Amino acid sequence: MGATKKDSTDRAEARRQLAAQLHETITAKVDALTDSEQWAAYLTGASAFHSYSFNNVLLIMAQLPYATQVAGFRKWQEQGRQVRKGEKAIRIFGYSSRTVTETDPATGEESKRKVPTYPVLSVFDISQTDQIEGHPQPEPIARRLEGEDTAAILDRVRDIMTGQGWTVTRETIPGTTNGYTTLDGSRRIVVDSTLSAAQAAKTMIHEAAHALMHAADDVNPAELHRGRAEVEAESVAYVLAGLFGLDTSEYSIGYIATWANGDTAAVAETARTVLAAVHTLAAALDADTDESETTTAA
Repeated sequence: MGATKKDSTDRAEARRQLAAQLHETITAKVDALTDSEQWAAYLTGASAFHSYSFNNVLLIMAQLPYATQVAGFRKWQEQGRQVRKGEKAIRIFGYSSRTVTETDPATGEESKRKVPTYPVLSVFDISQTDQIEGHPQPEPIARRLEGEDTAAILDRVRDIMTGQGWTVTRETIPGTTNGYTTLDGSRRIVVDSTLSAAQAAKTMIHEAAHALMHAADDVNPAELHRGRAEVEAESVAYVLAGLFGLDTSEYSIGYIATWANGDTAAVAETARTVLAAVHTLAAALDADTDESETTTAA
């Protein structure tokens, strides 16, 4: 019994050290990517799109949970993509102003001032568009993984999350979104059904990280920073998958760099929260392994 406990402690310590080392490699790999021509090309393409207020992000996610990149009808045409006929627009608030003239009742003098207005705008996600023939598209920074899930990561993490009251399903998700987690209290995790086994495993960890870190009862969704939340979730996926022998660099590094805007210092700042989530999931997976071994031995 004592030897078993010591083995478990040694294993946990080795895991902590390896997890810290894996997280440290993220910044180096992000640095290498942001020095590349591929990153420069990505920035050129990304500069064409607006950044949206937090309220608009909430509106977008409420209407299309898997949305990743939205723009107006004509903006998509400028980018060489056409909104498909029949697609339902996502409604958000724009910003404009109008000039009004006011008269001082005491002096009769007129003055002008600008009054802000918030018109309702229609935008569409990239998943609602098709490439216009003859218009080349930029190479993706994050490339989906191919290969197998030899450590059965997806099934094991799914079991952990369903045990905590989450509903986990595999569904076809339009566009390039691999999965999503609801933050409205419905406690749903969806992983795209068309992904390779390796990509699905990585995505399952990413969404589990969102559930653990960003959907807890004590987390106020209004205070979440989308970029930081995505960096944290994908960093957890990269590190935890790495602990089980699945290298997700081809996808994770580009994804993290994109949401961090290439800021490696911002990535490094997530270490404490990322490693805490990694250890929580890894400990649960260790317990699952121990239980399985005990059952087999019996």
